[in-house]
Formats: sequence, C-alpha cells, structure tokens
Amino acid sequence: MTRPSLEAWIDGVGVRGPGLAGWPATRDVLCAPATYRSEATLFVAPSSLPPAERRRVGRGVKIALEVGQEAVAHAGRVASELPSVFTSSSGDGDNCDAICRALADDRLISPTRFHNSVHNAPAGYWGIAASARCASTSLCAFDASFAAGLVDALTQLGDDAEAVLLVAYDAPYPEPLFAARPTPDAFGVGLVLARVRGPRSLARITVSPSRVGTTTSMRDASLERWRATIPAARVLPMLDALARGDRAPVVVEDVNGRTLSIDIHPVNESPRSLS
Repeated sequence: MTRPSLEAWIDGVGVRGPGLAGWPATRDVLCAPATYRSEATLFVAPSSLPPAERRRVGRGVKIALEVGQEAVAHAGRVASELPSVFTSSSGDGDNCDAICRALADDRLISPTRFHNSVHNAPAGYWGIAASARCASTSLCAFDASFAAGLVDALTQLGDDAEAVLLVAYDAPYPEPLFAARPTPDAFGVGLVLARVRGPRSLARITVSPSRVGTTTSMRDASLERWRATIPAARVLPMLDALARGDRAPVVVEDVNGRTLSIDIHPVNESPRSLS
C-alpha cells in the first residue's frame, strides 16, 4: 500500500550539534558552509527542570529539551499546549552502559539509572519542564528514526492536531558499546509543525515516498560526515534547503530501506490549510 503525501508548515526550528549552537547560527553556516568550524557539541543543563531532576539527566535529555525549547520559542507557541513526538536511534547510551556494567559485576542497579534508561525518559522530562500534559509519542527506528518521527508527527496533523513538536536526538555510547554503534557526537533537532500557516511560518513541506534510492548529501564534507554518522543529523539536508530557500526535493532515509522525499515550499507562496 502506497503511503499518501503528508503536509505541514514549519513554524519553529531548534538545532544543537557539533559546531551548531542554535538555529540562527546553523542557518548562517548552511548558507555559507566555508564558515563552518567543527567543534564538539556543547550540552546545557536544562534550567526549566527542578534542580534535583537537572542533576540526574543525561546528554540525550539535555539536547532533546534544549532543541525542543528553542523550536517552541521560535514558533511563538506555548509548550504545554503541544502534543509531541520524540525519536532517537539509540536513546541514552550512558545509562545503558552503566546498567550493563552493574549487571556484569553483579551489582544492584540504581533506581535513578533505571528510570532514566527507558526510551521515553526525554518525553517525561519534557512534560516536567514544560508542564505539558498533551499526548507524547516516543519512537525508535534505528538510522531512520528522524523519518519515522516526521511521518508520525505529520500523521497527527492529518488527524486534526493543530500543531505538533517533533524532537529527534542522538548521543554517543561510551566504549565498548561505541565500537558496535559508532555515533561520533550528539545532535538534536526540534521542529514545530502546524496544519495552518501562521505569522511565523518558515515554509510548507510536502512529504511523500520517494522513488529515488540515493539520499541527499551535504555539500560540505564536515557536515556530510555528521549527516552520515549521526542518525538524527539525517535532517541536515532538509535544514539546508530551508536555510537557503531551495525548492529541490530532499531525500532522506526511511524505514525498511525505503526513502522519503521532502519538498520545501517558501512562505511567499499562497497560504493554505491542510485538509
């Protein structure tokens, strides 16, 4: 069965990755790749969490909350009113490593480690930080996790949600797990997707199955390295097209070896709602 096309307006963007600190800085780099300087991703403790929770969260939660908050602020939305989709290829590698080491040494597992190890931990902390009680979905589809999250968020818009927050994030495992799953750095992106064009809408996207098997790569070799090796960074060609106003279709990796085509339509086109 062929998947139908899905549409949305992008109202807000948040980004954090190697040498990419926020959407404005990322947009500038994408428009002028020669200015890019690769630096390790910086992690910021989420000030929106109470001190006790702030001390417990790992790198995945930190980056997920940061890009989510930036995207919501950029869109001028109220975080507590948005349903959300959190997607990651691996979840919290640090907690996974700590729990495996405890089990290997026949030690008790820390309750804090355990509750932070579940895949929906970032969604739970988002609920605390944003006082959000709307529905939240947590997904994992290995290297296609961004595409799976995007399709899920767009499907919710088709089911009458007015706007949805999508957060895709990944953080590296420590050794020895890193050798089996080499993710070289952390990356996160937040997107506020809406059914109807608003005053802050950046572009309209149309997403459909692609007949092209080759995914879109980045022009800059350093940025292409992150796109190819950090699953959440598969969004980079889409952000590149958004920053430069390029309407050429972007092809991203989808589940089961398939691909998705994402068309970017600038805001200067006629407004339309999604029906």
